Amino acid sequence: MLSNPSARAALAVMALALLPAASVAAPVCRWVDEAGRTQISDVVSERYRQTATCSDSKAYELTPEQRREAERRAAEDKARARRQPTDTPKAQPSKASASGAASSEATVKRPTESVNDATDCTTWWRLYDESAECFGPFRTTRGAIKPEAFDSCNVIPSPDLKCGPRRN
Repeated sequence: MLSNPSARAALAVMALALLPAASVAAPVCRWVDEAGRTQISDVVSERYRQTATCSDSKAYELTPEQRREAERRAAEDKARARRQPTDTPKAQPSKASASGAASSEATVKRPTESVNDATDCTTWWRLYDESAECFGPFRTTRGAIKPEAFDSCNVIPSPDLKCGPRRN
């Protein structure tokens, strides 16, 4: 199963490019030559006709409805890939100011709350977990944090010193 949207889109485009050629549907044959290699072609030499397995390629043609559905999915995948070229989370842009003018691309960091002296332990642990979750996708294979994480995430210190170990 292809999980990358751009790979699915590319595969769909290639499949759609082959459709005009399929309208001339010819039998597709498969056989193994004397070197042990599998051969696939619409023309089989006399030598391999007894061992070749042929199938009608028209059996694999798409109906107009299936073709439209494939084109629609390919367009959606392409648009989704354009909107989000990487798997790293993006910070949410802030809403326009009350005066109606758009803000200068300010970002809202997660978690949106911060910790102070009056923060209770339950809230502090929740904010700490949200911060850790935000930083998670920005970790490298060696455990370091990529610098761009600090554009999206707020650092919440561990509540261990004030609250003690977490009680589940």
